[in-house]
Amino acid sequence: MINITSYTVERVKDPFGILSGTRYEFLLDIEVEEDDELYSENGLYIRVIFSVEETQSRIAKYEIYEKSTQRYVDFDLEDDEVAVVEAFCQAHFTDSDET
Repeated sequence: MINITSYTVERVKDPFGILSGTRYEFLLDIEVEEDDELYSENGLYIRVIFSVEETQSRIAKYEIYEKSTQRYVDFDLEDDEVAVVEAFCQAHFTDSDET
């Protein structure tokens, strides 16, 4: 299981009005246990694009990176981990300076 230790959130600007709803970019610093196959000595963060529309909100995309190397980690989160990330984003997208 992942543990979110810190985060930043920023509204994604759409000057041309191409996207429906509003998008937010989250950078979530995470900790995972050493015995987890996702574990990295370099630390990890998840970049999440979170979509908010009138009737629903959801994760549009996420990517996992090593902190110190900025290297993309080709790994999918498990369903329960995705649920944790989605709930976190749902609870915190209003923390953006440009909600």
